[in-house]
Amino acid sequence: MDDHRVYIMDVYNRYIYPGDGFAKRAIKRKVELDWGTEDTEYLQKVQTHVEGALNESRPDIIIYNAGTDILDGDPLGGLAISPQGIVKRDEAVFRAARSHRIPILMVTSGGYQKRTARIIADSILNLHNLGLIDKELATSEAKNPKVELMIRESILDLTNLSLQ
Repeated sequence: MDDHRVYIMDVYNRYIYPGDGFAKRAIKRKVELDWGTEDTEYLQKVQTHVEGALNESRPDIIIYNAGTDILDGDPLGGLAISPQGIVKRDEAVFRAARSHRIPILMVTSGGYQKRTARIIADSILNLHNLGLIDKELATSEAKNPKVELMIRESILDLTNLSLQ
């Protein structure tokens, strides 16, 4: 909550998330959506706010939680984003990271339909085909000394955990 090194931007259905008012205070850039928001509005807001967030803060790394509970028909999310909208969202976030030369770590979450696995795979293939992810790119963007230190510390932490 009080760690000023952490900047949280979140795009979510205002009527269901986050239910915890205390946790919501940690979000520095809240992009609140209405029930049934569709691709055009969603993608415009994601692009605008990702750029705004990157102009407000200069992170050493982006940890991108690429949830798929935004998919139309998802029993939890309450939004109406198409599979192609999810692919385009991921592309927009990766393009922003690339244009600002910030390494990005994507994790997947949410998504409570059988078809979400295929959508995530399609998105990753799209990012690869566009040259937004590949081994050489990840290696070259990790040459930031702060990111290298975080990687070394993470490896040490994992090593220590496995020895316990």
